[in-house]
Amino acid sequence: MSDAIKHECGIAMVRLLKPLQYYKDKYGSAFYGLNKMYLLMEKQHNRGQDGAGLASVKFNVDPGIRYISRVRSNQDQPIQDIFSQINGRLNTLNEEFPEKIDDVEWQTNNAPYIGNLYLGHVRYGTFGKNSIESVHPFLRQSNWRHKSLIVAGNFNMTNSKRLFNDLVEIGQHPKELTDTVTVMEKIGHFIDDEVTKLYQKLKKTENISKKDASPLIEERINIKKILKRSAKNWDGGYAMAGMLGHGDSFVLRDPAGIRPAFYYKDDEVVVVASERPVIQTVFNIDIKKVKEITPGHALIVKRNGSISMPQVTEILPQKSCSFERIYFSRGSDADIYEERKKLGKLVFPKILEKINKDIKNTVFSFIPNTAETSFYGMREAAEDFLNLQKTKKILKGRGVLSAEKVTQILSERPRIEKLAIKDAKLRTFIADDNSRDDLVAHVYDVTYGIVKPNDNLVIIDDSIVRGTTLKKSIIKILDRLHPKKIVIVSSAPQIRYPDCYGIDMARMGDFIAFRAALELLKETNQYHIIDEVYKKCKEQQPLEDSLISNAVKAMYEPFTDEQISDKIAQMLKTEDINSEVEIIYQSVENLHKACPNHLGDWYFTGDYPTPGGNRVVNDAFINFYEGNNKRAY
Repeated sequence: MSDAIKHECGIAMVRLLKPLQYYKDKYGSAFYGLNKMYLLMEKQHNRGQDGAGLASVKFNVDPGIRYISRVRSNQDQPIQDIFSQINGRLNTLNEEFPEKIDDVEWQTNNAPYIGNLYLGHVRYGTFGKNSIESVHPFLRQSNWRHKSLIVAGNFNMTNSKRLFNDLVEIGQHPKELTDTVTVMEKIGHFIDDEVTKLYQKLKKTENISKKDASPLIEERINIKKILKRSAKNWDGGYAMAGMLGHGDSFVLRDPAGIRPAFYYKDDEVVVVASERPVIQTVFNIDIKKVKEITPGHALIVKRNGSISMPQVTEILPQKSCSFERIYFSRGSDADIYEERKKLGKLVFPKILEKINKDIKNTVFSFIPNTAETSFYGMREAAEDFLNLQKTKKILKGRGVLSAEKVTQILSERPRIEKLAIKDAKLRTFIADDNSRDDLVAHVYDVTYGIVKPNDNLVIIDDSIVRGTTLKKSIIKILDRLHPKKIVIVSSAPQIRYPDCYGIDMARMGDFIAFRAALELLKETNQYHIIDEVYKKCKEQQPLEDSLISNAVKAMYEPFTDEQISDKIAQMLKTEDINSEVEIIYQSVENLHKACPNHLGDWYFTGDYPTPGGNRVVNDAFINFYEGNNKRAY
């Protein structure tokens, strides 16, 4: 989207099911798992860019040998940085012991990051600063392998404060009020509890020593039970991945299926990632072999290689994130590609209205590059419309048209052009506001000589969130082409409400649709509704989450979608713009038609899939009303 928003995190997990020697013999390297992790993480780089981390667990090593390795980075190129660190360590070892390069057993005992189980994470921070301490995976270490826990996730909890207080109530002293630490300590608490109970039972019934008890505890520890107890009060969207030091691993998905998680298994490997095509590409497998982790279930891989996917939480109506389909996930996914094209097709009738069906004098394009797929759908719809018009013209000729005239009619086609190109080299590094705005206006280059003075110019975008880039840059550069009318099309509906499940859209005042509704309320003498919404939000604050409703909806109810879109167009057109400016948004109804299996639409409708979402939206409004520039979760 032209307005950059912080993305969702991405996870990657690889569990090797064969001894490391097997991969050395078959693929020529004991680094098979590590190489796959690099690809899985790099292919999900579109999901997160301000931090990355990787952890590995070794099996079958003696006490005194490091069996957990972890590396994290918050550098500009974090994935490259962590693998550069890994390669540096391994290369140094190879230089010191060149005779051991092909000795897998020696490498296992001496080389870091050569393991049987891997967990990787790419991060866009939505809670806390981008310090190295905030980068996943998180580690809760213990001298007992079955108590050591490594956690990473694509998630956000709406009730982090409650979960934090729960830990305090049982006597813990968490080091941070972040949802990752809170979740990890919650799981860790129930691991400790499970281990204690198993040991007491073994001691009482079988008179087993602590040393002899450890392998039995590792075998019998009940991951499903631990997760069920840990997630009892979680409210949020999550794909939570974890590894225990002895080798058990899991990925737990939220009960509404908000955050995505996919897996693949054969006799060599179990792999999990946030995106399906990533697994397909890295392991060169057919789409049918990649499965989705069922919402509310956990994919559990035991140390012995057994795999199960039991239900862990009570299932909610499935509300998978539609922004995954519109923008976040790679468009190379077979279903997402078709859905994005359909979004472009379905919005085309509105475009026709705005250009008075004048295809001949209209140029179609897209911005930014991520909108290209929906542009293809819009293009196909334009071609279908034009083909229908051609047929009507030829039929109207009643068979007396000349061959030249028929050829002329058939040669008509939509005017498809590449107009705006982002200048990746340009950086807005100047602190002075006036100078910065001038630089922002030049972030995109424009193609001259294509648009004629009487033309309409239609530009499709993934979504319009804040409108800042449109106002300060895109509309200004498009106006230089001197079109009669500029029509900006959003393939997504109006974003009216904050997200609280992992996307960094937390503040009400950031949304151009919200600001447009405020302006309309002022103009129609209905601004008292804002005071009423604030009062209702405050009244609901003491209530349990399940009793709270979204009070903010009331501020949009007096207006149609078109009225808000028209107001947005007025707000985005500055005095120096000569062209007429129109804004078109996708309808929620058409969004559901395009993405029928991903109905998570709370940012557009305010219909949150979990009770905590209503508290977050009300708190976000309170923050706006009171002038507090902070997130509501």
